[in-house]
Amino acid sequence: MKVMWGGRPRPHATAWSPRSPLLGLAILLPVLAYAAIDGTVINGTTGKPQANATVTLYKVGGNGPESIQSVKSSPDGKFFITADAQGPGPRLVQAAFDGAVYNHMLPPGAPANGITVNVYQSSTKPGEAHVEQHVMILEPDGKNLTVTEFFDFKNAGKVTFNDPANGTLRFWLPAAAQGKAAINVQSPGSVPVRRAPQKTSEPNVVKLDFPILPGDSRVDINYTMPFTTPGDFEIKTFYKGNSTKLAAPPGVILKAEGLKDLGQEPRSKATVYGIDSPAVTVQVDGAAEATSAGDAGSQQSLMQVLPRLYQSADPAGGFATAVLSVGWILLFAFGILGLGFVLLYRKAPDGR
Repeated sequence: MKVMWGGRPRPHATAWSPRSPLLGLAILLPVLAYAAIDGTVINGTTGKPQANATVTLYKVGGNGPESIQSVKSSPDGKFFITADAQGPGPRLVQAAFDGAVYNHMLPPGAPANGITVNVYQSSTKPGEAHVEQHVMILEPDGKNLTVTEFFDFKNAGKVTFNDPANGTLRFWLPAAAQGKAAINVQSPGSVPVRRAPQKTSEPNVVKLDFPILPGDSRVDINYTMPFTTPGDFEIKTFYKGNSTKLAAPPGVILKAEGLKDLGQEPRSKATVYGIDSPAVTVQVDGAAEATSAGDAGSQQSLMQVLPRLYQSADPAGGFATAVLSVGWILLFAFGILGLGFVLLYRKAPDGR
């Protein structure tokens, strides 16, 4: 029996009827698929919500971070981002506050609602931020010397160390390097980003203007200079606590007064030395043995491989990929520093 409605048969609700609830659901599903991102910015120094922080959503891909949308946190610290970064890769929520930026990585499939982004007050004083370990890897090839440095920063406090005028890191850059050094910095919960060295009033001493956030940060420095072995290499350090170590790959011998042989790193076969003086001249002899470069299958010295990897690194993870393709230096870095870029995307969805 047909139901009459206004003299005409009443239309039945179908899946595509304007009055069908299924149509509304069909329209809603794409919206849910690309849902908004919302959360709260918390000041970790005061423990209270933080207003007026600039919150930006980034899409992280092979070409680097791509900015999607920026908003300001409200008086109660809340933020709401209506746009979403479509695609299979991770997303990055970044909050800028008091001269520093703070990151919250969202791996694929991670919840995008009710997230918390912690920011901190900044100070020009180090506070609890300090260099916990400093490693220098010397790699001669007979004509040049490639120097790779790893600085492991530890900040156990609740204040960010940020000193643009004097820099948060100072390091020795020999005149033969001509002021050229590739620097990559990784803050807690972030991806490596490129920074440029800046001159100071002291000859051959350069600084790095980069906030040291609470947590663990990593600074990687790489430069190449003309060098004939055997030859002398001058080293100066600016941090207390006997945190500096030297490493020589197989085939290279280091000698200096007060240089302590700490043994051989078992996987990379690199010889590790301790320095007991803030200034030392090291005699470098020999040449680094050849190593395999990634999938290329060719035997090359790290002097040839590593600088190219640094130059081609991008902030989105190219540097991580580059480091993974280097043989002994990866093993040594993991063994000595324990900060592997490959762990970045294995973080829990809440970023902790």
